[in-house]
Amino acid sequence: MQEIEIQIAKDGFWDDPETAAAILKKRTVLTGRIDAYNELFSDVEETELLLSMAIEEQDEQALQEAQDQAGILEKRTHTFSIDMTLDGETDSNSAIVSINAGAGGTDAQDWAEMMFRMYLRWAEQRSYKTEIIELQPGDEAGIKGATFNVKGPYAFGYLKTEIGVHRLVRISPFNASGKRQTSFASIFVYPEIEKEIVVDIDEKDLRIDTYRASGAGGQHVNKTSSAVRITHIPTGIAVQCQQEKSQHRNKDLAMKVLRSRLYQREKDKQDEELQQLHDNKENIAWGNQIRSYVLHPYQMVKDHRTNLEVGNVNSVLDGCLDSFIEGVLLAGKK
Repeated sequence: MQEIEIQIAKDGFWDDPETAAAILKKRTVLTGRIDAYNELFSDVEETELLLSMAIEEQDEQALQEAQDQAGILEKRTHTFSIDMTLDGETDSNSAIVSINAGAGGTDAQDWAEMMFRMYLRWAEQRSYKTEIIELQPGDEAGIKGATFNVKGPYAFGYLKTEIGVHRLVRISPFNASGKRQTSFASIFVYPEIEKEIVVDIDEKDLRIDTYRASGAGGQHVNKTSSAVRITHIPTGIAVQCQQEKSQHRNKDLAMKVLRSRLYQREKDKQDEELQQLHDNKENIAWGNQIRSYVLHPYQMVKDHRTNLEVGNVNSVLDGCLDSFIEGVLLAGKK
């Protein structure tokens, strides 16, 4: 914080508004953490004093109050420790999430839709806003893939722990014989790049195609070429959006995704571990799963990175993912 204050005090700080905005954003994050720490520290001291007085005066009511406050402080300390793990360059950003069905046919596409709902519910529980960018319906049921925005502080920091292949084991509702089926779907997460972070994109490096949107969406969507596909020729990265009625709006959303993916691509070059994860995400099949969701012959969700097991599968599929996310974050810092 002292280093940032020195930078702000220098002459010419505002000459580069984009750099200044990025520095001010970092100061805001640090200020929030310092304030949270000071408040927590002060409350711990007050509770210790209350406990000492309760013991000295043998005051049962004060002792119970100190015990109750200690329980609250334990939860706050846990939350603070999780927040302190989110110190990456883009951890505080909103997130762009991509889900894709893998091996398993119709079951995998149904599983991809279940995952899509699971993350939307998780975002809702955290009061994050979501915006669907691209949704590809499945051939018979479910979805082939989906891309959506999760807007809120530290959305990327939390959701980056979910990157990988997710495996589902259940009695298939699409199999007349009632056989057990194993399905796979993957999730990848990119940080949403704010305007103060510049990603140079040359217009001549882009190929922009428009086409009629497919699937449900009303007469206007289906009858006009409102859908947009943008291909970044040097890297081969292609993004598309067809959710909005306006071609201009679809182009803006597609450019946002492209900018985020290009930023992440450059960052991955300096991050060997993340690059390896990025490369492996293409193989959405057996042996690469980070988590298994078993509905038959027993019910269990197991994270293979931390060995955390949860027996209430329905609560997990309903968006209760914090125990898995926090476990990975804390394990990473250890």
